[in-house]
This record gives sequence, C-alpha cells and structure tokens, in this order.
Amino acid sequence: MTISRPLSCLLLALLPLAMAPSAARAGTTSTPQLESGQCGITTAYDVLVDSGGVWLRHGPLPPHDVFFHDGELSLDGTVVPVADADAARLRELEMGARRLMPAATELARESVDLTFDALDGVVEVLTGNTNSRKVKKLRADARAWVEGSLGRGYWEQDTFGEGFEARVEAMAESLAASMTRSVLWQVFTGRAGNMERRADRMDEALEQRLEARGQRLEAQATALCPRVQALADVHDALQVRYRGQPLRLLERSDGLRVSR
Repeated sequence: MTISRPLSCLLLALLPLAMAPSAARAGTTSTPQLESGQCGITTAYDVLVDSGGVWLRHGPLPPHDVFFHDGELSLDGTVVPVADADAARLRELEMGARRLMPAATELARESVDLTFDALDGVVEVLTGNTNSRKVKKLRADARAWVEGSLGRGYWEQDTFGEGFEARVEAMAESLAASMTRSVLWQVFTGRAGNMERRADRMDEALEQRLEARGQRLEAQATALCPRVQALADVHDALQVRYRGQPLRLLERSDGLRVSR
C-alpha cells in the first residue's frame, strides 16, 4: 500500500498557503490575497487608521510620512495648507479608510479560518483525528496576528503580502513536520489503508466545501474594489502639491487585488 494519495491531499492543502496567505483554496479555485494592489490600486506606505486620523508611514520616497485628519494635512511633520475642496476630499478619504479597514479585517479573519479548516481536513485524513490541537494552536496564532495588526487598523507592508505568505507557509510546514512521524508509523504498521479510505471518503466533500467558501471569500474581496477605486478617484482629484508635483499616495496598477 502506498501513501501517495494522502500525501497528495497534504500538498493540495499546503500549496495554497504558499500562494495565498490569507486564504486557502480547494482544487483550482482562486481566493482573495492580502497584498498591495488587489483592486488595481497600490500604495508604498504602511497604513494606520484610528480615531486620531490616517497615517501613511515609511514611504520609500518623500514625503515619507503623511497624516491627515478632519481635512488637515501634514507631510513629514509639516502642516500643509489646503483649499476647502481638498479638505473635503481628505475627510472623504479618511471616512473611506475607516470603513475599509474593518472590512479588510473581517476578510482576513474568514480567510484564516478557511486556511486552517483545510488543514484540519488534511490532518483528519492523515491521522484520523479531528479538531487537531496543533491546528487549533496555529489557527489561534494566526488569528492573534490578524487582530494585532489589521484588527487595530494597521496594515504594514512587511507583515502582509509576502510577509503573511511566509508566516502562514512556515506554520503549514511546522504542522507537516509534526505529522511525519504519525504518517510513517501508520505506513510501517500496515495502517496506510486507513488513510486511503479516509481520503476516499473525505476528498470530494472537503474539496467542494472549501471551494464554495473560497469562492464566497473571493466575491467578498472583489466587492471591496469599487469602494477602493472610488477612494482612488477622490485621491486623484486632490489639488495640493508637494514640491510642485501632485501628491501621490496611491498609484493605479493593472490587475484585481485589495488595496492596503
């Protein structure tokens, strides 16, 4: 008896984690990704949104730090006078950012749950155990990470996108390593057939369930795009200048990805 089928199930669950950190997918279903430019709008800044205003931090080019609140604008610590029309636009940008951040946080929470539900299914196939304590701990760690960042209104460039991908991939690899001994024990004690039967029983149902959830998450992410693009339109209408040039906090790009 071989273990190729259970191992292929494991790979199907782990591969999406390396490709879409905030969301799992089943089969070939695409899912929303936490990365800059998901809606064709990008920013090079870390973004913090709280009751005190909106901070854009650590920009690679000047102005490196931007702050606006209630129509007032500060660039690299210097308050910049703006026209009434721009003050209204800044207020609209601030309000839009306040509304988008909770939506992005909820998307991240649901995506993390989908990722670890997929891993739970893989663990059940390989070991016969449901509600794995290892998966539960990794899920809690991932949730805490989301709550400590997006949940507090902070989207950091190094944390999400490739950073989120690397972290969740490392979690998946640690889980795979911890299960190796259990899998080999079943193989060498003649119990690999049990894995095959569990895989036969669960594969199609699990894939269909995860695929449906992944499609719903993708729709939720895509539904945010008109709001992101509307904010980009407001941003593009700003008349304020920095060093004689339009203030560029957002950039338009190709593709469909969620703005940070």
